[in-house]
Parts: sequence; structure tokens; C-alpha cells
Amino acid sequence: MGTDETMAETTETAERTDADDDLSALLSSATLMLFVGSLGSFSRLLEQIIIGRVLSAGAYGRVNVGIAVLGIAATIATLGMTSGVPRYMSRFSDDRDVRGAWLTGALVTGIAATALTLALLPNLGRVGAQFAEPISAELLGLFVLSIPFVTGMRIAVGAIRGRENTIYRTYVRDLFYNISRVGLLAVLLFAGFGAIAAGYAYLLSAIAALVVAYYLFNRLFPIVGPFELHSREMLAYSLPLVVSSTVSILLSQIDTVMLGALVPSAAVGVYSAAYTLAAGVPVITSSFGFLYFPLTSRLDAGGQRDEINRLYKVTTKWVFVVAFPAVLLLTVFADDVLVAVFDDYARGATALAIVAAGFFTSAAYGRSQDTLSAFGYTTYILAINVGAAVLNVGLNAALIPVYGIDGAAVASAVSYVSLNGIALAIVWQRSGVNPLSKPSAKTFLVLPGLLFPASVVLSQFVTLTLLTIVPFLVIAGVVSIFLLAVTNCLQAEDEIPIELVEDRIGVSIPLIRRYIPDANENSGSERERL
Repeated sequence: MGTDETMAETTETAERTDADDDLSALLSSATLMLFVGSLGSFSRLLEQIIIGRVLSAGAYGRVNVGIAVLGIAATIATLGMTSGVPRYMSRFSDDRDVRGAWLTGALVTGIAATALTLALLPNLGRVGAQFAEPISAELLGLFVLSIPFVTGMRIAVGAIRGRENTIYRTYVRDLFYNISRVGLLAVLLFAGFGAIAAGYAYLLSAIAALVVAYYLFNRLFPIVGPFELHSREMLAYSLPLVVSSTVSILLSQIDTVMLGALVPSAAVGVYSAAYTLAAGVPVITSSFGFLYFPLTSRLDAGGQRDEINRLYKVTTKWVFVVAFPAVLLLTVFADDVLVAVFDDYARGATALAIVAAGFFTSAAYGRSQDTLSAFGYTTYILAINVGAAVLNVGLNAALIPVYGIDGAAVASAVSYVSLNGIALAIVWQRSGVNPLSKPSAKTFLVLPGLLFPASVVLSQFVTLTLLTIVPFLVIAGVVSIFLLAVTNCLQAEDEIPIELVEDRIGVSIPLIRRYIPDANENSGSERERL
């Protein structure tokens, strides 16, 4: 073998090792984020269960409208900086630039959040009166006062993300913020505060989470020190994301707000119960996204589009696999789940199945918007998000008066699927990055084709309860992996997530490796063909 060929193989091996390290880091982060994200999702579900069981359906609906107003307003106030801050922090090497990137985001969003809060406070009565059943100024005011603190916490989490740290983000958002909010809510509700307890819980937990977030960020990177602001370039990058990020929250909240304006609050409560359960599916998608964005941004800065394509394919496939058991549960057994969790909200079963299916289909497109953002294509994100928002509002306006909560569910599902489908089409056309390989394409066909019919048959004989939901998910997951193995849907990169699972449980999974192709053999075959 010649010297040049030996050097080429050495370089290729080193590149593959670096690529595997990136993939391993990403999937390891996703494993952690999925676990803690599940805790965060569970805490939000617990919050909804507490509110739904203690308050009337009408009061439950009004609280969720207030939560939606806070979510929309805080997202507007961030001005797209939740993406801008981590993107620029991950690209700078000088501490002054890194600190300046964070400080730029903190100053800009702090001013915007304060201005928005001061604009809303004198008009609480007018805003609350716009709904079918008016929301009290006291309840709405507490959510409005939370806007600056929620915004500040999000920027701090963005800065932590910019340092490519998963665990501190976990501590702040998925653990401290959610758990403290649920704890406060439970105490205040059972102390007799009524619906107003939710407003106090959101305000106090946001203040505390902001303090904790900056304490942890300062441990990663010293806040005090020389800095170089990057206002012009960060605003140029982030401002197109203002609309797109606002649209993103509108897609998840505008249905609740429009339901509140068009139908009684009790119907909003039923829909909120269904939507809260369906929202467990995006938790799985977002668990892969926390480290994916800064990692992809760094790889793009180094011109490594092929590696980005590889990451995209593997992560999308495993999002599909991990989310699939939850989708089976929430679609085929939707009424069982609602009865088990919320007791008397079974009339939201159709809405739950529709929204869950929409979320899952959207997730199957992969992290398309994160990829566009990492590549700097923010104007595309702006355009497709505006289009999705217009579609969502139009569908809600047309369908809610006729079909009620089921119409809102269809509007949300169609909008999410359209949004991420178009984003994927643009990523694919502009860069060639896409989720399809032979193993992933087979995965997308095999699991639904075999397990949906089997689950529908099972649902005719089995009623799930709180005690049997988790065993169903575990069994569905094991069966999914088995089907992937015996139908040749596994690929060499799948050994990395398998190893991560084995490390977590401390047990070797039997037989599975015989179905995973060897990367070296594949690489050698390719070189022979060349």
C-alpha cells in the first residue's frame, strides 16, 4: 500500500472518529434531554392535571388562555435572540465577543420585554374582555408581570446552550422552573386561592428560575468582564426570527386563544387537556435539538455539510423510533388516556389523536428549521413561519365555529405538518441535507405498517389505565426495535445509540448487534468500488 493511500486512510479514519464523537455527543445529549424533557413534560402535565381536577372546566380554560397570552408575549419579547445568542456564542473564540453576544441579547430583550409589559398593564380589562368568558384583570395581570422574567430566563438558557452545556439547561427549565411552578401551584390551589393561584405560581417561579439560570451560567462563563457588543449583526440575524419565533408560539397557542374567543371556556379546558397530552411528542423531538443546533452551526462554519447530512439522517430516524410508541398510545388509545389522566375529558379523544398524529408527522421531517437557522437561512424561516401562521389562523377561524375543538386540532396538525415539510424541502434543495437513507425509509414504512393495525385490534379487547400505560409504552418500544432488526432497518451508526442505552441500563442488549452492519466493511466496499 502506497504512502499516499495510507495517509488518506489515516485521515479518513480520523475524520470518521471525529464524526462519531459528534454523533455520540449529540445522541448522549438527546438521551439526557429526553429523560429530563420527559420530567419537564410530566411536570407540565401534572400542572394541567392539578388545575383541571381542582378547578371547574371553565376556570381551567381561562387559566390556559392566560398561559397562552404569556407564551405569545414572552416569545415576541425575545426578538429571536434565543437562537441568535447561542449561534454567535458558539462561533466566537474571544471571551469579549462571547460575553458581548450574550449581553447584546440580554439588553435588547430586556428592553423589549419591559416595554411590552408596560404597554399591556394599563389595558388588562380591555384585553380580558375580548374572550367569550372574560378573564379577570388580576389573573391576566400576573401573567403579564411574568413576561420580563420568563424572557430573561430564556436568554440565560440560550447563553448556556451557546456553551454547549446540556445539564445546566436541564436544571433551570426542565427541573427547577417546572417543579417549583407545580409546587407553588399545588400549595396555592389547596390553600383556596382559586384560579389566581396559577398566575402567582408562574410569576414567582419565573423570578426564581431567572436567578438560578444566571447563577449557573456564571459558573460556565464569567458574566463580569470586558465585552464587545454585536448589536448590528445579531439583530440582522435575529430580527427575521422575531416573526418566525412568534409564529411558532402562535402555532401552539393561537388555537387556545381563538377557542377562548369563539367557544365557552369549558371547551377550552377539554382541548387544553388533549393538547397537553399530545405535546409529549414534541418533547422527544426537542430532546435531539438542544445540542443539534450549536453542533450543526459549528460544523457548517467548518464546511462539513456531509457530516451534517449524516447527523440529520440518524437523528431523524431515532426521533421517529423513540416517538412512535407514544403516538400509538395517543392515537389508538386516546379516549383511554384522557379518562385515565383527566377523568371526565374523554370528549377530547378525537382532538388528541389528531394533534398527536400531526406532531409526529412533523417530527418525521427532522430538525429542518434548526438546520436552516444554523446555515443562516433565516429569511426562509421567516417566510415559511408567516405562511404557516396565516394558514393556522385561517383554518382555526373556518373550522372552530363548525367543529369546535376538533376543528382547532385539525388546524394545528395541518399547520405543523406544512411548516416543517416546507422547511425540509428548502433544506434539501439548498444543501442536499435530508432524512432519507435506505434504512430510515424502511423504518418510516415498517413501524406504522405493522404496529398501527395490530394496536387497533388490541384496542378492541384492552382498556388502558394509569397502571398499564407505561407497560404498553415499554412493550411497544421493544417490539419496535425488534422489528427494525429483523427487517434490516439498522445501520452502522445505530450502534452508538444502542451503546448509550446499554450504558444507561448497565445491561448488554442480546442479539441486536448481529443485525447492525459494520462501518469499516461498508467503507472498505465503497473504496473498492472507487
